[in-house]
Amino acid sequence: MKYIIFILVLLICFSVSAEILIPMDATSQTNHLKAYGIAFEALKKQIVVKWLLNYRGGSWLLPESAEIVNLCNIRGVSFEIISPAEVVSIMAEIQNSNMDVIILEKEPKIAVYVPPNKQPWDDAVTLALTYAQIDYDTVWDEEVLADKLNDYDWLHLHHEDFTGQYGKFYGMYRNSAWYREEVRINEEMAKRLGFKKVWQLKHAVAEKIRNYVKNGGFLFAMCAATDTYDIALAAKNVDICESVYDGDGVDPNYQQKLDFSRTFAFENFTLITSPFVYEFSSIDASDYARLRGAEQDYFQLFDFSAKYDPVPTMLTQCHTNVINGFLGQTTSFHKKYVKKSVIILAETPGTDEVKYLHGNFGKGTFTFYGGHDPEDYQHKIGDPPTVLELHKHSPGYRLILNNILLMKTTRKKKK
Repeated sequence: MKYIIFILVLLICFSVSAEILIPMDATSQTNHLKAYGIAFEALKKQIVVKWLLNYRGGSWLLPESAEIVNLCNIRGVSFEIISPAEVVSIMAEIQNSNMDVIILEKEPKIAVYVPPNKQPWDDAVTLALTYAQIDYDTVWDEEVLADKLNDYDWLHLHHEDFTGQYGKFYGMYRNSAWYREEVRINEEMAKRLGFKKVWQLKHAVAEKIRNYVKNGGFLFAMCAATDTYDIALAAKNVDICESVYDGDGVDPNYQQKLDFSRTFAFENFTLITSPFVYEFSSIDASDYARLRGAEQDYFQLFDFSAKYDPVPTMLTQCHTNVINGFLGQTTSFHKKYVKKSVIILAETPGTDEVKYLHGNFGKGTFTFYGGHDPEDYQHKIGDPPTVLELHKHSPGYRLILNNILLMKTTRKKKK
């Protein structure tokens, strides 16, 4: 009797017409990355999208629409037209397993923090969004300090350095034209915005981002933007930059002055201030990944309860739970420095290395993802950008794109 009632409720709650299923499992989808763009485009057109968590790799269900069908055909995205009876069968399966339905009703407004001198090899985030054909705006220090982040639901960061040390590239690249240009642009921006030193500007930007998240914004960061952001929060107004960066030495008591209560994800770490060491702190586990090498480096996604932990479940939707590792300036995070309040989404089995994590701060959330480019194990400066048409099924890039659809208006479908 309960099952019959449940079916009747489903028939009332869901359309009796055919629907479009965009499968996201390993064998059915022809372009996993562009499928996210289809869901985004549907939301732009005010078409409600149901995200089927843990069902066939995190598939989407949409009302039947000739416009969406044409868009899928144009972009090479697989879809299935399913009958009302099939919809009911899917919903019954979801009801009785570790799956759930999340209703998406509005497209997110996305900002990507992008310096004006960004190089093609700089940013996996913009590569992913551009390839998936997902709209985004770019912001930098001036827009952040002017509170322009309030206009956006998501802020995405890549390998930016919020400590004011120019990515710790001084040791190898201080005579390179691109490095000198980066210094010039940042110093001019700091001066124009009223800061004597670049690190003071970056700490102020970090504070603005902190307030943005506290007030309900969603933050996604990759590579060095993860640990350098928390370092900037912990240091706040403490000088942790050697003289090659700002003309004077570090505060001699910088380590003791770090305030870990202000950070999002990490605590009790030790800073590395030498400009000749390509590392910011003890958080990063890049050296361990390099020792393993590309053939032995991988990480594993955790399974979450879709009904009780919908947000971690959304962030880990993928067609595989074992993903090839990839290096970055910050490749992964030593677990001992990760706060106990943080949810670990993925780690390297048999190690203390966390690759992907998530947490709440105030009314908002943050997600940190180690590594530079999921489809280029050791992406070097000057290398050409990754061509995502050759990696349309990339599970590593899927994790980036999972960090766009979580919205303030996202709500769980009542059973």
